[in-house]
Amino acid sequence: MKKLTSLMAGTALLAAALPASAADPELLVFDWAGFEVPGLFADYTAKYGDDPSYTFYGDDDEAYQKLASGFKADLAHPCSQMVSKYRDAGLIEPWDVSRIPEFANIDPKFLNSPIFKDDAGVWYIPTDWGATAVAYNPEEVPAEDVASLDVFLNAKYQGRISLPDSSDDVWALAYLATGVTDWTTITDEQFDAAAAWLREAHKNVQSYWADPSEQAQTMASGEVLISWSWNDGVAYLQADGYPVAFQREAAEGSSSFFCGFVNMKDGPGSEDKAYDFINSWLRPDAGKALLDEIGYGHTNVKAMEAITAEEKETAGIQPIDAPILAQTPNDPELRERQLAEFEKIKAGF
Repeated sequence: MKKLTSLMAGTALLAAALPASAADPELLVFDWAGFEVPGLFADYTAKYGDDPSYTFYGDDDEAYQKLASGFKADLAHPCSQMVSKYRDAGLIEPWDVSRIPEFANIDPKFLNSPIFKDDAGVWYIPTDWGATAVAYNPEEVPAEDVASLDVFLNAKYQGRISLPDSSDDVWALAYLATGVTDWTTITDEQFDAAAAWLREAHKNVQSYWADPSEQAQTMASGEVLISWSWNDGVAYLQADGYPVAFQREAAEGSSSFFCGFVNMKDGPGSEDKAYDFINSWLRPDAGKALLDEIGYGHTNVKAMEAITAEEKETAGIQPIDAPILAQTPNDPELRERQLAEFEKIKAGF
């Protein structure tokens, strides 16, 4: 795993949203900061003698707004629930999967949506996935306190809790905490119950973290004892010797997310290089680089077969015996409603 110091240093990249380095001018990848891992695009570099160019963003909504406003890139790396927005806005075009041999080895569960694949073609290439659950300091928080997601409502931890500054992640938490494991069929009553739960949790929140480095810093410093966390942040902290555990088997469960690449319409670079890039990402031996450097699982089943059970457990992506809310595409109108309500909750309304 990357060391926490490296993770913290990456914060500056998030704010800059600029190319990481002068690289191949014929392929611009718009990506999450930290994903410029050489092992993921090794075949691309071997073929062209240069790395792809990157521009970074901090969250999915920021990325979409920039692209919708006219920013041009060849590829973008949204998480699954954003793909419908890209399609509806006419920003992307289908992939020609006949040019992507490892597409056949993507776990079918990651393509089980007409938003990703329909009669018009394949609009999305899922590549990576992770888990979101309760990170906590086991030296100060007993295991029985995190046996339920209601730990986020526990007044004992007021001011010692952090949540993601991400509407998708906090609503996944709130739905789980109120008994919902499928957010594709949310009723008004379920929405209201989740919103009420979030308002209660907000009273205990010390901070809303914008990226794993921020979340990791608050836990490493001891300010935060409990966080709704991506698995990679936990793995980074553990690798640096900080006391942190990851509870994915709370009574109400945990959530999972997956991300992948879209082919931007009218990208400024080379379409051939875009396919070489995605083919390098999908090769089975990229899975180890993804896990080692970022802490996420790969969508290629062959890649995951090469990862040991111990390595999966260390990364926090092992199989579990608890409910999982999959952050698959949900109703865009519901997502906008969640975004608006989350802003009100953070503002104290």
